[in-house]
Order: sequence, then structure tokens, then C-alpha cells
Amino acid sequence: MSVIKVIHGAKGFLSFEGIEGSGKSTQVKLLAGYLKGKGLTVLTTEEPGGTKISLKIRDILLSIGNHMDPLTELLLYNSSRAQHIREVIYPALTRNTVVITDRFSDSTTAYQGYARGIDLAIIKTLDDIVASDLKPFLTFLLDIDVEEGLKRNQKAQKKDRFEMETVEFHNLVRKGYLQIAREEPERVKLIDASGNAEEVHKKIIEIMEASWH
Repeated sequence: MSVIKVIHGAKGFLSFEGIEGSGKSTQVKLLAGYLKGKGLTVLTTEEPGGTKISLKIRDILLSIGNHMDPLTELLLYNSSRAQHIREVIYPALTRNTVVITDRFSDSTTAYQGYARGIDLAIIKTLDDIVASDLKPFLTFLLDIDVEEGLKRNQKAQKKDRFEMETVEFHNLVRKGYLQIAREEPERVKLIDASGNAEEVHKKIIEIMEASWH
């Protein structure tokens, strides 16, 4: 019998992070299915996205033909997140729904901070305004070699503005994520995502069982 019980408040907010091709979307679905099987109400969502407005911003951010200044990119991500939090995440958490998001604030720190080079203090200030005190109870950081991740996405024929970035850019993103994990080991759980989906899922469940009791 699982040790997982119905949870309240911040414990019900979970996120998945990782570089391109790390398998986040697959693991979000697997974890959601597992938790639903335990009788919990679960909402899965993603960033940028989750709302009509946020999806329109997503189109702008990911379209290959859009060349934008890093500051513009940062502000668009935060605009999308502000709407997402207030329209989707907060209401779901107040209903005692478990919310699992594919990306959240850590993505902004890794991509726009460590990779784009925007001052981390600026990113934190914006996050304090947009997300206030909202932080995932657990963040699953799926770690994989950059070139392997990009190959996975090429195989899946996934292509967007970030897929077109250099390997060096994606290595900076990965280094940023690893730094975040070092700074917040209680929240951010580093998982080797090089194995098959079921192996990775089992590791995630082990962490859930240890954390939710």
C-alpha cells in the first residue's frame, strides 16, 4: 500500500524540469496516471501554456521565425506565468487538486538566466512579483546529455525556436539546472533520465513515496 495520502496546499504542487528531450511530458503523464490510481484529483499543465492567453504567448515564444531580445523573452515568459498561476494553478490548489506542471520558474532561471545571461537578481525579482510565494513542493529535474536529448527530439520531429539553439546554449541550460539542484536539494530532485521511461518513472515514484507521508 502506498504511503501517499490526500495532500493539501503547497504539497500538491509538483513540477518537472529538464533540457530539451529529457522526457518531461512522458513523465508528467505517467505520474498523473499513478496519482489518479491512488484516488487523487490531478491536473496536468505546462509552461508556457495552460490558458488561452498563455498559449498565444507560447506561439510567439516558440515560433522559429521570431527573433527576440532576451529581455523581451523573459518578460513574455513571466506574463504567461502570471496568467497561468491566477487562472489555473491557484484555483486548482484551493480545490485540493494535485497540480503537475511541465516547467515552471526554474526554466526561466536556467534558460533566460544561465543560458541567455540575464542577471539572476532581475529574474528573481520578477519571479517574486509573478509567482509570489508559490513554489513546487517537489521538482523532478530530468537530467540527460544535451546531444542525446536533442537527438530524441529530432527523432520525434519536434522543432521550435529553442531546438534551433546551439549545443553550447543547451549545455549552459543544463549547467544552470544542475546549479539550481545543488542550491535546493530538498525541493529539486535530480534524476538520471537516460534510461527508459518506465525506469525513470519508478525513480520518481520512490521519491514521491519518501516525500509524501
